[in-house]
Amino acid sequence: MIREHFQYRTTITTILADEEKYITIAKEAMVDARSELEREILRNPFFGSTYEPYAPETSSPVAQRMAVASKPAGVGPMAAVAGTIAWFGVEAMQEAGAAFAVIDNGGDIALIADREVTIGIHAGLSPFSGKLAFRIPPQETILGICTSSATVGPSVSFGTADAVTVFSRNVSLADAWATALCNDFTECSDAFFQARDLRDVCGICVIAGDLLCRWGRLPEIVRAAVDTSLITAGR
Repeated sequence: MIREHFQYRTTITTILADEEKYITIAKEAMVDARSELEREILRNPFFGSTYEPYAPETSSPVAQRMAVASKPAGVGPMAAVAGTIAWFGVEAMQEAGAAFAVIDNGGDIALIADREVTIGIHAGLSPFSGKLAFRIPPQETILGICTSSATVGPSVSFGTADAVTVFSRNVSLADAWATALCNDFTECSDAFFQARDLRDVCGICVIAGDLLCRWGRLPEIVRAAVDTSLITAGR
């Protein structure tokens, strides 16, 4: 397996693949997606700044995915940017023939895998941080695993949760909902989740201090010694 750090402007990723050619394909696809989005924002600056759902008339597939994901989650389209770019990268790898492809874009992950994958949970100062992981079974269809935190990283958040991880086949939606739920999380209750339109969301894990809350169908959570040096970060 090849693991490679790739950074293009503020897109900071880790790419995993079995062959170097798939790493190259992923990079090209993410640069193309990022460039397409930048052209959209240049044409329509409001798209890049609003915190409210927004669906402009656009021919950009990148912007369209972000805009569609923003509506049910009640957030601005840019809340889905990292997951969307990772999604385009893994799609390109899969279309080129990859059976194993993982892109971690700053905690927002898209993947396909012909083997089990273990993904560590980093949740700031929570006692769970670095001690648990998701054990992901093989995935033939792209899966999004997106995490938002109010206490870790540079992203804008209006909440208090240490980590909100959302699983969905729609990676843009997973990213948008991770942001929205992290912004709004107050308690672990059925009512909190049932009040939201979580169609197309497979499962949700929330960590807030010593609280671990689960909703929907989640992969197995196992004990693990998470190697923090593998966390995707800028250099």
